Formats: sequence, structure tokens, C-alpha cells
Amino acid sequence: MAKEFFSPDQQEQIVSSVKQAEKNTSGEVRVYIENRCKTLALDRATKIFNILGMSKTELRNGVLFYLAVNDRKFAILGDKGIDDKVSDDFWETIKNHMQGLFREGKFTDGLSEGILMAGEQLGKHFPYQSGDINELPDDITFGNN
Repeated sequence: MAKEFFSPDQQEQIVSSVKQAEKNTSGEVRVYIENRCKTLALDRATKIFNILGMSKTELRNGVLFYLAVNDRKFAILGDKGIDDKVSDDFWETIKNHMQGLFREGKFTDGLSEGILMAGEQLGKHFPYQSGDINELPDDITFGNN
């Protein structure tokens, strides 16, 4: 099951990375993990992005890290506000970095480092402002399939 793929300590590390990534930005990062993905990972991530209400952030600056652990698929999806500001190869750079660690079996490190890389750019383009609120939960969401 997806929930057992990462140990409690590993889950804590991932959530800690989300909190760290969001520390200097108004951007929002979510992690969604499930067992299976019967479509293209990016298509599934788009559906989950909408289900989680991630496009409802004020500045459209949400990022979803999606993993289907049994099918070894993943995707990173940034909302329009982010896509309008980052370079064309930004998501591909993060994806390639994560993929390299995943190939070594370092799934926690790959996910955590990808989240922190996204957070760096979020901080540059969407710096933390006094009064910013955490618009979305930081916890990992686990799917049922």
C-alpha cells in the first residue's frame, strides 16, 4: 500500500521538506501518493491537483508532487502563476534530479530534494509576505487505489 511505501520517519522527512520549502514563500506544496496510475502520470496529477483544490490559491502558486508507487510513475505539476514565472526547463530539471535518486532507490531523498528545489524558486518568485497564511495542508495525502 502507498501509505507503507515510506516509513513514518521518511514521511516525517517529506513533510518537513514541504514545511521548509514553504518557509520563505507564499507558494504551496502538496504531496499525493497512491499505488496505481492507469493513465499518464501528468494527467492523473492534473486530476488530483483539481480534486485537492490547489488552483484556488490566491496567487495560483501551488505545486503538486504526485507518485504512483507500484507503477513507478511520478509527476510534478505547478499552477499557472508559477509556470508563468519559471524557465521552460524548470520542472524537467527537478524531475531529472528526482529520477536519478529514485533509480538509486533513494525515494525519500528524491522527493525531499525535489520539494526543496521547487521551494527555492517559489521563494524567488513568490516571497513570503507579512500576513501570508498557509492555504493548503502540508501533510502527505494518500490515495485509495
